[in-house]
Amino acid sequence: MSKDEYLFEEVYEPADDTYLLLKVAQEEVKSKDNVLELGCGSGMISAKLRPLVHRVFATDVNPHAVQMANKAGIETVRTDLFMGIKSKFDLIIFNPPYLPTEPTDKVEGWLNFAFDGGASGRDTIDRFLEGLKEHLKPDGRALLLVSSLSGLDDVETKAQKVGLKSQMMIREKYFFESLYVIKLNVADKNDMKI
Repeated sequence: MSKDEYLFEEVYEPADDTYLLLKVAQEEVKSKDNVLELGCGSGMISAKLRPLVHRVFATDVNPHAVQMANKAGIETVRTDLFMGIKSKFDLIIFNPPYLPTEPTDKVEGWLNFAFDGGASGRDTIDRFLEGLKEHLKPDGRALLLVSSLSGLDDVETKAQKVGLKSQMMIREKYFFESLYVIKLNVADKNDMKI
């Protein structure tokens, strides 16, 4: 097995969720945008967006994903979500691990980080939402992929609790789940429910 074949075994291969997020991201980006993609996997989304924006920066917790994205010419660092990132961005994109998993559901190796959303499917999503505001520019926005398996209503409720407003961008139904891409912005006083 070649080194590149090994990397593909350890990195999430782009699938329906990746392509859905890419579709919305391509419609959302502006040429002046500084973009952050969290959990970039192979770097496919960042590579497609790079010619459309000012700058793309990507992260992943998986060292094999970082290596693969760097090989694709994407400026990528290994980190967990926003850890160590001080900058603010115009657009943040995230296809999180969203499958509800029990300890017996875990996948061996680094690929588990792409799937394992914890018992609710929202462990990583919740941490993302909690750190998002401090990394968005004042008029910044984020695109988050959410599965019906992890509960869209619960994600939107959590977003509101941490001072974010959400907007449905797209919904597609698949065999065993629906996938959504929601846009998140920092809520102003008029957006907050009483």
